[in-house]
Amino acid sequence: MTQQLTRIPVLLLATDPILRNGLRTTLYARPEIRLIDEDDSSPDTVVIVATDRIDEQTKTTLRSLQCRRVTKVVLIAGDLDDADVLAAVENGVCAVARRAEVDADILVRLAAAAMSGEGVLPPDLLGRLLGRVSRLQRQVLEPRGLHIAGFTDRETEVLRLLAAGLSTSEIARQLSYSQRTIKSIVHDVTNRFQLRNRSHAVAFAMREGLI
Repeated sequence: MTQQLTRIPVLLLATDPILRNGLRTTLYARPEIRLIDEDDSSPDTVVIVATDRIDEQTKTTLRSLQCRRVTKVVLIAGDLDDADVLAAVENGVCAVARRAEVDADILVRLAAAAMSGEGVLPPDLLGRLLGRVSRLQRQVLEPRGLHIAGFTDRETEVLRLLAAGLSTSEIARQLSYSQRTIKSIVHDVTNRFQLRNRSHAVAFAMREGLI
């Protein structure tokens, strides 16, 4: 029995009809993709937004999608720089590509990545953005005892000891704090990041690569 291919539902949005028709023609024959109209979209729909540049019109479109809690957004743009990518990510985009570098295969890969919750950026832009994040950590956050995830060194140490299985009293003794201080640190972390309990806080810190 032949297994039926699960097709990715894709909604195409563009700043002009020529761009949209070009995308539709490119993707129409792809068996991995099911092109849909806006009325048929759902939370599982991948939205591909095509534009010449990331201007206010594009940002308005992206903000509208974000307000509708659309999370699988791919942006195809003619011109891209670091600021454009940051603006796109801030407005809910998970995958970005330059129009000149896109063909049918790449569009399918971007749609599949968005469908599975992955992030995709052009390699040169990703490298520069990672460099900016590294400089931010080194020059701005570390002198203030902070990390990218928003934990202080003291919070990170408490979470690391929690992950090692120590009790509140044992952590207090090892760090020379009062038990009340340890409880306050854990309470602040769980509240700030809307975590359910200590175990959730430890899992969150591990996922962020802090412990």
